[in-house]
Amino acid sequence: MINILLCGNEKVFDGALTELISITNRTKEAVNCYLFTMDATNLKTEYTPITDKQTEFLDKVVKSKNKENKVTKIDVTDLYEKEFKGSENEDAYCTPYTLLRLLADLIPKIPDKLLYLDIDMMAGGDISQLYNIDISEYEYAAVKEKYGCWIIRPDYINAGMLLLNMKKIKETKLLEKAREKIRKKKMLFADQDAIFWSTTKKKILPRIYNEQSKFNKKDTVLCHFSKRLMFFPYPHTENYKQWNIEEVHKVLKCYAFDEDLKEYLEYKKEFDERRENV
Repeated sequence: MINILLCGNEKVFDGALTELISITNRTKEAVNCYLFTMDATNLKTEYTPITDKQTEFLDKVVKSKNKENKVTKIDVTDLYEKEFKGSENEDAYCTPYTLLRLLADLIPKIPDKLLYLDIDMMAGGDISQLYNIDISEYEYAAVKEKYGCWIIRPDYINAGMLLLNMKKIKETKLLEKAREKIRKKKMLFADQDAIFWSTTKKKILPRIYNEQSKFNKKDTVLCHFSKRLMFFPYPHTENYKQWNIEEVHKVLKCYAFDEDLKEYLEYKKEFDERRENV
């Protein structure tokens, strides 16, 4: 069983659906997906939690690939408010939902090995290749951040993919230390910085496990549709996600996930029709 963690609010449904389709289309081993969510409407009205209907639909989709697959929602609102409410990093560079992964050691049902993935990733290969990497002597395994490893430190990691050794993390108190940093110090990349600077021992993996710029490479296991810095025709950033299909084709020139995205559109139509008929 491959244990996965995704985090977000109601608006991440498209990301979760596309990502889980790509994973379950290519991964033979059963997938057990946890969804961390919370109600943060006190910060913004659109910060509503992932709904039960969304969770049930995602569970239905993954079970259509393998009946042992599973999606489980875990509401961590109370834990978030206890650990992070009013902290220096609530207005994180993305949303406060990026902080939810830092609560994983406080959830009793979380297994000893856990693959955290950002919501804007797609699987280009069987993720068991990644999940089965031995990290018994490390807190986690990750890939270098494409800009940060040049600007910040050579071993600076991108936290969009973290293969977590929860047993070791509880021993070293990695996430406990990271939460303390979040509460006390404003950081540019919030959760990512907190994890990196709290690390005792990590394993650096090849880019195929978190490819952040080349979207059509055949050996890519996980492709990350993260924000890109572009210099031509003028300096700017691009932030197209996998469900922005037109831009994925026209701007990113990525066609590697067309079959997954076709399936996504069919499932999205089914979900929307169900919601309208309720």
